[in-house]
Amino acid sequence: MNDHERHRIAAEAEIERFIEVTGEADLAAPVPSCPGWTVADLVRHVGNVHRWMTRIVLDRPVERPAASDEGPGAPAGYLDWLAAGAAPLVTALRETDGDTPCWALGPDQHVRFWPLRLRYEMLIHRADVELALGRTPVITAETAAEGVEEFLTNLLSRERVAARLREFGHSGETVHLHATDGEGEWTVTLGAEAPGWEPGHAKGTAAVRGTTGDLLLLLWGRYEPDERFAVFGDADLLSGWLAAAST
Repeated sequence: MNDHERHRIAAEAEIERFIEVTGEADLAAPVPSCPGWTVADLVRHVGNVHRWMTRIVLDRPVERPAASDEGPGAPAGYLDWLAAGAAPLVTALRETDGDTPCWALGPDQHVRFWPLRLRYEMLIHRADVELALGRTPVITAETAAEGVEEFLTNLLSRERVAARLREFGHSGETVHLHATDGEGEWTVTLGAEAPGWEPGHAKGTAAVRGTTGDLLLLLWGRYEPDERFAVFGDADLLSGWLAAAST
């Protein structure tokens, strides 16, 4: 099984998990990890992401297409509307060769980019709903490690994030991420001209230790450094970089 297929299958499972956990939530409940949003807002966002990704996979544009902006007719139809948007995306990814060129949000400008991106889009938003329900999201170390590397690989491809990181203004300092439940370690070098990130052990200007799943949620701004983590070195640098890097 190639990575395109593997990530597609994992993405389909995450879609199902998102729909399942959302069905247990009050659509009017606030989502603490997405300030200002309710569960209904999150469902609308995810449904529009599905429709947007479907157009990309089918039309294979060379530039970023406009975002989708649709919505269900009434609150009672949110989950049906969500499922109706997910089904064509699943079909498109199943039927399209991963090596097909198309615009993507990261450096890999091929259709194979999208099942990987979809997998972690759904995983993070599933965690959002679980946090809204007062649960602690559970992410396996292996899955989270791939998610950390997906985040770091695509980091500078997000225009707003890249602009915030440039404005952050540091260059040469390092942030080290250390998983406590596996062998995952990553070092990020700050600065527009820096090499970016690499796996492996190193001593960072700032370092943070936690489970791999918690580190993934930290990168995505779902946790704060003073929650669930051990922080070493320059804590202000870590907090500032995370604030700039999170989407």
